[in-house]
Amino acid sequence: MAGFWIARGTITDQDAYAHYARLWAPIAERFGARFIASGQRHQTREGVDKTRVAIIEFPSYEQALACYDDPDYQACLPYALAAYANARELIIVEG
Repeated sequence: MAGFWIARGTITDQDAYAHYARLWAPIAERFGARFIASGQRHQTREGVDKTRVAIIEFPSYEQALACYDDPDYQACLPYALAAYANARELIIVEG
């Protein structure tokens, strides 16, 4: 069964985000990740609104977990946290 990352946040540092995106691209390819939805156009009907939401699909739940735990991803994670002012939410879910 597929695995998904659901990420929400408000980007506050575009340079850090651009650096994260460059590092993330080859990692995503290696783990077979693909964006299902990504962008700023959305409506938060319950909870705290964030300006950006992304849903990323992986071939399996295990691949989604392994990608997050991968040393290369962990090395680029500080750029993501800096881009979102340490207020990014990331949920890994089986679907």
